[in-house]
Amino acid sequence: PDQPCDGSTYEMVECLKAKTAQWDKRMTIAYQRALHAGEPKQREQLRVAQRLWIQYRDANCLYYDLGEGTIARIEAGECMRSMTQARALELEGKEDRN
Repeated sequence: PDQPCDGSTYEMVECLKAKTAQWDKRMTIAYQRALHAGEPKQREQLRVAQRLWIQYRDANCLYYDLGEGTIARIEAGECMRSMTQARALELEGKEDRN
């Protein structure tokens, strides 16, 4: 998981997709745990926040994807990976506090 995504553009994009999928699983688990541990008002707000966060992440990373050349695909993939990782770690912190 900590290995760099090197190689052709295709290999780099596929590697970033795989890393994003791993972080997405981790994020989903942390989200479910934080949801379960929260108070009722917190749960509903977390649901709203998570939906909005996903919309923001997707829109933000689309900005990179619409760029010029093959580097745009790599930048978009790294955007998805890094934002998903950050959110997973944030949610893991929330589950630890509850």
